[in-house]
Amino acid sequence: MTSRPSRFGFRYDRWCGWLLGLLGSGRSISRAIVTDDDLEVQLGIGFRGAVPRSSIRSARRWKGRVFGWGVHGWRGRWLVNGSSKGIVVFEVDPPAKGRVLGIPVTVRELALSMEDPEGLCAALDVRIDPI
Repeated sequence: MTSRPSRFGFRYDRWCGWLLGLLGSGRSISRAIVTDDDLEVQLGIGFRGAVPRSSIRSARRWKGRVFGWGVHGWRGRWLVNGSSKGIVVFEVDPPAKGRVLGIPVTVRELALSMEDPEGLCAALDVRIDPI
């Protein structure tokens, strides 16, 4: 029996939600969906990926400051955000695949700014480690 997927919204700062909406990554086309098998993530046209739940090794809150909003990353570490608040970081092993503006990327670490980071972690059955 398959359970119903859980959908979670990205957190956006007021000005950033407006700007990212103009750039094709607004609230209406951005989401994180937890299915029986995967964490599916989409930030509009900016980022799309599916991380197998079995590959999520840990979750922690973001430490430090955030100086960019949208999709940023390098060498498997990706920040997908519309806010500097509510960011949860997932360690992924083995690495998953994603796409940034349609270009294939590897995902070893995925940081997401979520409206309900605790709810997302609960739906994934992953405990969020303290900072």
